[in-house]
Amino acid sequence: MNAEDGQIQEPPQKRKSSWPELVGVRGEVAEATIERENPRVDAIVVVDGTVVPLDFRCDRVWVWVNSNGEVIRTPVIG
Repeated sequence: MNAEDGQIQEPPQKRKSSWPELVGVRGEVAEATIERENPRVDAIVVVDGTVVPLDFRCDRVWVWVNSNGEVIRTPVIG
């Protein structure tokens, strides 16, 4: 309860940070799922072998796909 206004406050929600269940699905489906389950991140589909920045960002998820467009690595925040 907030002492100032007497309102009950909900605890902060833990948001997902990895999606192992998406390996093998289409990249576009994975992208939509990730952004729905954690609206604070931007999921970006990239083909395996593509050069991407190596910096860590808490608002980005690389979705690595093969030439068939299927996710080949567990998408994680970073």
